Amino acid sequence: MALSRQTQAFITSSAHPQQSQCVKASQPMVRFTRQSLQLYPASLATMWLLLVPLAVVYAWRKIAAIRQAARSVGDIPGYRTLISRGSLLSSLIPKTPGLSLGTTWTFDDKYSVYADNGYDILTLVSAFPCKPEIVLADAAAIKEVITYRSRFPKPVDLYAVLSFFGYNIVASEGEEWKRYRKITAPTFTERNNKLVWNETVAIMNDLFDNVWENQQVVTIDHILDITLPATLFIISAAGFGQKLTWKGGSIVPPHHKMTFKDALYTTATYIIPKLLLPNWAMKLTEKTRRIKLGFAELRTFMAEMIEDRMKSDKVGRDDLLSSLLDASNEGEGLSTDELIGHETTAHTLCFTLALLALYPAEQEKLYQHIKSVLPDAYAPTYEQFPLLTRVMAVFNETLRMFPAVVIIPKRSAEDTTLSTTSTRGERVVVPIPKGTDVHINVPGLHYNPKYWENPYEFKPDRFLNDDWNRDAFIPFSAGPRACLGRRFAETEAVAFLTMLVSRYKITVKEEPRFANETFEQRKERLLKVVSILTLTPVKMPLTFTRR
Repeated sequence: MALSRQTQAFITSSAHPQQSQCVKASQPMVRFTRQSLQLYPASLATMWLLLVPLAVVYAWRKIAAIRQAARSVGDIPGYRTLISRGSLLSSLIPKTPGLSLGTTWTFDDKYSVYADNGYDILTLVSAFPCKPEIVLADAAAIKEVITYRSRFPKPVDLYAVLSFFGYNIVASEGEEWKRYRKITAPTFTERNNKLVWNETVAIMNDLFDNVWENQQVVTIDHILDITLPATLFIISAAGFGQKLTWKGGSIVPPHHKMTFKDALYTTATYIIPKLLLPNWAMKLTEKTRRIKLGFAELRTFMAEMIEDRMKSDKVGRDDLLSSLLDASNEGEGLSTDELIGHETTAHTLCFTLALLALYPAEQEKLYQHIKSVLPDAYAPTYEQFPLLTRVMAVFNETLRMFPAVVIIPKRSAEDTTLSTTSTRGERVVVPIPKGTDVHINVPGLHYNPKYWENPYEFKPDRFLNDDWNRDAFIPFSAGPRACLGRRFAETEAVAFLTMLVSRYKITVKEEPRFANETFEQRKERLLKVVSILTLTPVKMPLTFTRR
């Protein structure tokens, strides 16, 4: 029979008296160990006896709160998750049922969740924090929300991150928004649109002649490498009066550490790190320090341009900066920080070119249309813009399928209701408590079969007729808060596409590793997106063959 260590020690101390002091000295430690071994399980058990009931009570109360939140919005079906849609954790965790919606759920789901639930209104209820939200894909309900701005104002706190250059028309509401609108709206004129057209034509010819050098075949591993610089050059010229070329603008001006071209490119390309990282983190790496420098440099360039324009005589400039300064001189002023914006046409052009590559029949129809309208496709004029109806239809269909902004947030300023019709034809009234976030789901609306026949198909022809539902197409939002730059974006997009399609045939880059993929697999690969601020293409490798 085996003896314990304590028993062996006792026998040893009895048999060898000279060792007894040593053993006695060690005995208190032995007793402590025994007590610990005896008391620790008891303490742990006691702790669990206290924690388990508390956890049960907490969970019960949380479940009750979730149920109450769901009841407050009429128990309309939708998503129930632990993490709120708008939290930072939700942006870091991919879509996981019951846990997180991720960042691309609206575009991934499109209309499917509404079809499954039987309503064009769905609810989101999260546990942390515990609150209900409303997400709309019903054109009539959306029009009501957009029209009655006093009932459903913009939640400006959600746009605070966009104010790193100062408050602006996007991140404002109420009287402040009216002031910005009063100053900025008159700047988007036909004269500026004509400048946009002419600069786009010049920038595309510069690309063909000096970068592609009129090669027979040009392959681009990610077409964003073309569309982003092109749209930035257009913004530079039509927005700030600074003409840029594909190979020019490499000299750093005195008292600067970066060219205007590089500062503009850095600011537009790296907005996300700037938004997400605190100021101290922007100093940690060479890359983040350069991003920080780019934003600082653009701010300085803008201050210099504004000071120069303010001191100089008016010379009839048509760029937006001059128009804004003229408007601000006549009324209330705008600060330097409030004159800087950002645009997303580059991403939409990526999706347009990818869709044309995937659907060669549609591309051929577009090419033939351009040939029939323009006798000289090398130098189309702004006056010919209205004739390019199919180009505009292709751009609109891309915006329908890939809207840059997938969620337009609003917030209920009072206890109110919204109504919809179920798939069974029943009218359903949804209560909206004061303070509830009400989101317009743009992909949900754009893929709603009530308004769009075969919504998952690329069919530009649907925009060539006059019978499509204007209330079901809101890529630039709608109502008083619709995007002021809509005509600017449409003008540069139509000019860009006209120039490119008239000169080059677009195909998907052939790669041996994808030789056996089906059309659907190729489509899924090419049109893969991420969504943080806007819907962004991941990688679009395309080949351009001279016609």
